Amino acid sequence: MNKIAGLFVVISSFMTAQQQQMSLLDCENAFQTNNLQLLAEQYNINMADADILQAKIWELPQLSGQVNAYNPEGRKVFDIGSSKGAQVTQLIYMGGKKKNEIAFAKSSKELAQLQFSQLLVELRTQLHTTYYNLYYEKLKLENTNKQLGYMNDLLSAYKVQSAKGNVSLKDEVRLQSIVIQLNNDKIGINKDILEFEQNLKVLTGITDDIEPQLSDAEAKDILAAQPFGQEDELKKKALENNADYLYNIKLIDNSKLYAQWQKSLNVPDLNVGAGWDQNGGTFKNEVNLLVGIPIPLWKSNQGNVEKANYAIKQNQKNADYQKLNLETKVQSAYKTWKGQYDQLAEIKTSDLSNLELVYNGMLKNFRNGNVSLIEFTDFMESYRQTALQIYDMKNEIMQSAEQLNQLVQTKIFY
Repeated sequence: MNKIAGLFVVISSFMTAQQQQMSLLDCENAFQTNNLQLLAEQYNINMADADILQAKIWELPQLSGQVNAYNPEGRKVFDIGSSKGAQVTQLIYMGGKKKNEIAFAKSSKELAQLQFSQLLVELRTQLHTTYYNLYYEKLKLENTNKQLGYMNDLLSAYKVQSAKGNVSLKDEVRLQSIVIQLNNDKIGINKDILEFEQNLKVLTGITDDIEPQLSDAEAKDILAAQPFGQEDELKKKALENNADYLYNIKLIDNSKLYAQWQKSLNVPDLNVGAGWDQNGGTFKNEVNLLVGIPIPLWKSNQGNVEKANYAIKQNQKNADYQKLNLETKVQSAYKTWKGQYDQLAEIKTSDLSNLELVYNGMLKNFRNGNVSLIEFTDFMESYRQTALQIYDMKNEIMQSAEQLNQLVQTKIFY
């Protein structure tokens, strides 16, 4: 038995060593350093920089040469000594093609930066909500274990007395049903804890289980925080800061630049160069100026221009939709937060203290025989449900506040 007990101590120490107590700020720092999604998204900005670099590069000059294949007068094959020539040409972009292409590439980089900002906000919100979920699930587990400890001891005592015929089997079964329900609660809570711990590991890149380091005072301050303004002000701030909405606005400018670039592709480019011919021109060893330009009989890129113009209209409609969608989401999120806040505010601190006071009083009175088993089990069932509901109410307020933060994307709580 001593060896087994020692083994449990080792296992317990190992499990403790695999947990890290971390504040929300600690998790954020790890998240910004280790999150693989953020690191991958950053490369889109790097690729956009590469697109700008590529847009600035001109076509390389073309060098061509010619040699005699057959001299009919001298009846020689490859009479290179008597006849050869060379040309070098350079493509000159006309109509502002390069300027428009570079402007479009720079605009695309700004879109990539906004996409990165939106992903950062979404993942940070996931981090916060998961952290608070784990915090309250741990509190629920602690409360459930406390109840289970007492009820298991009580059930064990009743089983002994039931076997002796001192209490009825019905009373034993009544207690057993509460223990079963508490164990069922515990299974569900542990399942949620495992899920939230796994999510935190992915978000922070930390493989150890994270133990939320949040004091009761800090939790109360978060619950008591008030947004700086009402619905209209929050909507205004959201339109100013929400990266997803700003992306759709920027997309309109981006599509206009793309249309301008496509339109400039209709302008013919100029080929300029020089050529040398040893013996095939009017003069020997003559040097010629070469100029070439396509004959613009029709607009060769007209289809892409029309397509780009339709994209502008489409993006304008999408931006209008995103504006309406964002405003209604802010309105809904604010009302949800307000309703949950007001509901919790109705529960006074004294009410929660009284609940614990009555709980402890019921335990004492039941042990002393002053309370019947039916009264005791009815109270325990009510207490079990109420305790879980209060934790859920507090958690839902924090979740609603984070939803508002995600939409407005600026500090909105005092």
